[in-house]
Amino acid sequence: MPPTWSVLAYFQVRHELNIFVLALIGTFAATAGRMVLAKLSDRIIRKNILKERVRANIDVIKNRLIEYKKITIWIFLFYAFSPLPSNQLFIAYGLTELPLKMIAVPFFIGRFLSYVFWIFTASKVTLKITASEYATGAFMGTYYVIMQILSLAVVWLFTRINWEKLFKEKKLGLLK
Repeated sequence: MPPTWSVLAYFQVRHELNIFVLALIGTFAATAGRMVLAKLSDRIIRKNILKERVRANIDVIKNRLIEYKKITIWIFLFYAFSPLPSNQLFIAYGLTELPLKMIAVPFFIGRFLSYVFWIFTASKVTLKITASEYATGAFMGTYYVIMQILSLAVVWLFTRINWEKLFKEKKLGLLK
């Protein structure tokens, strides 16, 4: 799927909507959708698919996130400012069973501010170019499909990293 900010920017440019209201609606939708992803990854993947040793491995990273709670919150806030996709981040976070508030609040703040920035920027840029200077293209292009598959592979890898070995021995290893 295309980045949410680009869809919001399209609607703002096309219909000249209030940037702040549009960003707020988009942020609520984005945050709610990702919270559903996190909950489903806990309920479906963690509780029904993952083996006990994989859950125990994920609990090592869970404990680290709790131990460094303030840093974790700041990292999620800064990540939310970026235009990087966050679905897989929420899926991985959901596997930890940690409270969603710890990730949802900083995500909401960061995404709201970044959406305002990106919508505003896109609306100003479109005033400077003519319609013939840019191609609309398909949102479900090969790039987006490949990126989604690769990012899901990263979530799978997240469950296979031996977190205890990484934190204690500072060596990267995979679960066997």
